[in-house]
Amino acid sequence: MHASPDDHLTIGEVIRRTGVSASALHFYERKGLIYADRNACDQRIFARHMLRRISLIIVAKRLGVPLSDVAKVFATLPADRSPTHADWQRVSRVWKKQLEDRRRAIENLEHELTGCIGCGCLSMKACLLLNPDDALQGHGPGPVRLQEPGNSRRRRTRRSSRR
Repeated sequence: MHASPDDHLTIGEVIRRTGVSASALHFYERKGLIYADRNACDQRIFARHMLRRISLIIVAKRLGVPLSDVAKVFATLPADRSPTHADWQRVSRVWKKQLEDRRRAIENLEHELTGCIGCGCLSMKACLLLNPDDALQGHGPGPVRLQEPGNSRRRRTRRSSRR
């Protein structure tokens, strides 16, 4: 017997198929990431195509993609039917761009941290982690200079910082 993407699965079957706990499924449902119907006994039943959404949530979490970003993309997908190939292609292009941006940000952070921690100079003028007298407190929490998008400030070499 061939399974249709619109066939329904019980919550137990979804848990068995995805490895996701019932409480996580309920959370994803409250956040609008997945949808469930109710059967005659008022039990949650999920369309089989929700398995793909749940799988993508799992992958997104592993990649560090915030659930709010997943929700934005999922909001463009139909909830009442299985998404088409074109729907998934569109989502794929959006996520590809976001992942490329994230990869670049991680590479930039790695470069900054390697230079800042690895050089050992602890330069009082060039270090992006330095925050004398907590002068950056009004700019937000954490290492603000490292978090700024497009921060292309290059560390000065020891030679240029001695000038």
